[in-house]
Amino acid sequence: MHCPQCAWHTTRVVDSRLAAEGSKVRRRRACEGCGARFTTFEAAELVLPRIVKRDGTPEPFDETKLRRGMAQALYKRPVTTEAVDAAVSRLQQRLQGDNDRDVPADRLGEWVMAELRDLDQVAYVRFASIYRRFEDVNAFREEIAQLEAASSPKPGQLPLIDDTDSTTNSRS
Repeated sequence: MHCPQCAWHTTRVVDSRLAAEGSKVRRRRACEGCGARFTTFEAAELVLPRIVKRDGTPEPFDETKLRRGMAQALYKRPVTTEAVDAAVSRLQQRLQGDNDRDVPADRLGEWVMAELRDLDQVAYVRFASIYRRFEDVNAFREEIAQLEAASSPKPGQLPLIDDTDSTTNSRS
């Protein structure tokens, strides 16, 4: 590591600590040329697979694109940023653990839907409507029926459909 002050080619590590919840190493270094001290961060380089789109073209995994898609589904929903970060982290770990150089977008989409189902059922249906290309209201009904049959909302989630009868209005 070259010194950022004088560009001397030799530095020594003075102190090392874990940072970013153990995913990085923070090192204090001292230049042997000018004595300047500076901090560096060391992180593992993750090689994630390429995502093969529906048309067959591969593209590099893009965390920003993944977050954007999830954010659109979660728009104005009561889900914390920390929960979304954890979901993205789990998806990246799953991609890395898949050990394939190329992962079909369909597989990634199913994983995203599983994460969204656990985070917020409304967000899940929103994402599914785009991902599965719903054509009409019946497709929404079928997806909601499958979701309701599979599980009930997690604590803190709002119900997908309100059980109270809001269609009756008393008119006199």
